[in-house]
Amino acid sequence: MDIQCGVCLLRPWRESDAAAITPHANDRDVWLNLRDRFPHPYRTADAIDYIRSVASQTPLLSFVIVVGDDPAGGISLRPGEDIERCAAEIGYWIGRTYWGRGIMTAAVRAVTTYAFASLGLLRVFALPFTGNAASIRVLDKAGYVREGLLRSSAIKAGQVRDQYLYAAVS
Repeated sequence: MDIQCGVCLLRPWRESDAAAITPHANDRDVWLNLRDRFPHPYRTADAIDYIRSVASQTPLLSFVIVVGDDPAGGISLRPGEDIERCAAEIGYWIGRTYWGRGIMTAAVRAVTTYAFASLGLLRVFALPFTGNAASIRVLDKAGYVREGLLRSSAIKAGQVRDQYLYAAVS
């Protein structure tokens, strides 16, 4: 299943994306705003492992962001469980080459629409670090609402960090 976003295409990951995505993913500035399960340094083997782990997802929850013909980043949904089963956390990243072009805003809008229309979710949320102005701008432009501040809620690169809670509801 492909989702056309105008400035980019979202599609399922392919093993052939691994070599092209690795240089974008192996950027410390990208890693600094992601969860620790996203490795650094990032190697082609890491990309292959991730792609294999999401290849058989049903429903589809993880997409590669393609700009032109170049795999440029990723976006995914992490569904909640139990009483939070109607919600999912959205996570995303894009290579430095593509920053500031509106690509991620388009991708976040498209995946959020997909979450509501195709997955029947009621809520999609994100937890950007408070210092991640670019991600905050993406969420604001994509129609998400800042619901709160989670003080000292994360540790990244040895530093305690605050996060915002942003959400969109159907």
